[in-house]
Amino acid sequence: MPGPPLPPDPFRDALLSSARFWELRRILYNLILTAVAFGWIAVTWPHFRPAFRWNSVPPLAALVFFANLCYCAAYVVDLPLVSSALAASWRSRRWILWLLGTLLAVLFENYWIADEIYPYVS
Repeated sequence: MPGPPLPPDPFRDALLSSARFWELRRILYNLILTAVAFGWIAVTWPHFRPAFRWNSVPPLAALVFFANLCYCAAYVVDLPLVSSALAASWRSRRWILWLLGTLLAVLFENYWIADEIYPYVS
């Protein structure tokens, strides 16, 4: 026999709303960053050929981890706004935060490849 219904939990509702929005878009975020990396490799292939070694995998995995860790920063902005009186207008505009964050990640990725990786691949 089920017990009495639980009272609504505002934090849980905000967390679910944020997760539904952000985690679906994380896939597109990662695909965009992957496309940028493959674009660099395709355009400068002869230069990057020596970089394809097994010892390159751990640093690459670390960069992927940090890119996804930075993606989680959106929750710091989103959760308070979804829980506030501005929730309705914020939900319709939070795609702007996603777009700006993704563009910033692409900018960092291009800088990192052009300045930190590209010159040192021989």
